Amino acid sequence: MKLRLQLFEFEDLPWFPKAVRAGMMDYLRFMISGLKIYQPIVPILREALRHTSQTELLELCAGAGGGTEGVWRALQVQDLPQLHVTLTDLYPQPAAWQHLHERTSGGLAFLPTPVDATRVPATLPGFRVVFSAFHHFPPAVAEAILADAVRQRAGIGVFEGAGKHWHEVALAALVMPVALLCITPFIRPFRWSRLLFTYLVPLIPMCTVWDGVVSILRLYPPNQLLALAHRADPSGAFEWRVGKARHWSGSQVLYLTGWPKSQLQIEK
Repeated sequence: MKLRLQLFEFEDLPWFPKAVRAGMMDYLRFMISGLKIYQPIVPILREALRHTSQTELLELCAGAGGGTEGVWRALQVQDLPQLHVTLTDLYPQPAAWQHLHERTSGGLAFLPTPVDATRVPATLPGFRVVFSAFHHFPPAVAEAILADAVRQRAGIGVFEGAGKHWHEVALAALVMPVALLCITPFIRPFRWSRLLFTYLVPLIPMCTVWDGVVSILRLYPPNQLLALAHRADPSGAFEWRVGKARHWSGSQVLYLTGWPKSQLQIEK
């Protein structure tokens, strides 16, 4: 699918009820973590960390932190036992993040204050990662996120948990609502509001299905991701990699990674 539509998602709207947004994020975190959606990009991220000599991941636009724990654990096994992750977002979710912090014995930490991905404070070190969120941004903002990483010479990886195919749109529309109704009682941490807005006033299922379909339509295909990267890095100071990694289920994960070139590469 080469089409990209900049439609709206409910979770992006500033007036959208926080309890409903939190329930939607909890569901996505549960599904992404349970299905290990981002396991295929572990070697790709490992290579990027090797090029930057980083043992710190700075997650931008973290949402509820879906998939981060699994990636962190897999990288720890791959000779990165000291790897540390800091979760950040313009709209922090400390309640969801505290659960991850405790589950990982502090391996995943978080900042409870807002962090703008287009203007990341220089005091926040680490290889920057964006999971399942880059599609939310129109081209100008997406480019600004990459440009800020280039400006601060901070490596960055953008990962989307789909390959942008029409069958994924059908799955989001038909399978997601059934899965959500079945698994909601098992999502932790427990929230009464999640049950209320799933079964009695079904705003979470309806809005999640809409946002799931729209998310796929908003994904940047690889050629557009690379074009954004080149506009953000007009001097060619970064090495950029783009592509799709295959998940065990047959689905794909879109990715873009970039890191500062060595002086020898720049001179060539």
